Amino acid sequence: MIGFLINEKEQKEMEYLLKREMDEILFDLQDHRIDHIVKRAMEERYKILFNLFTRVAPPKECMKYMRTKNYSKKNNKLPK
Repeated sequence: MIGFLINEKEQKEMEYLLKREMDEILFDLQDHRIDHIVKRAMEERYKILFNLFTRVAPPKECMKYMRTKNYSKKNNKLPK
């Protein structure tokens, strides 16, 4: 396990950067032109970013970015 110390200002900056990146991924996941394989990779990246976000953000903020698995596994397609 690796740990690091950050001050409050750095924590807020980390929150901001992670939110921006997750928002961008969520926006791109809505784009029907993006191939489902690429979307799957984006979902994996989102999970990693969300895990980092849960470590620096308050629980109330984390709830806003929590995703559900509501895409069809039968078709391997993400919701539009």
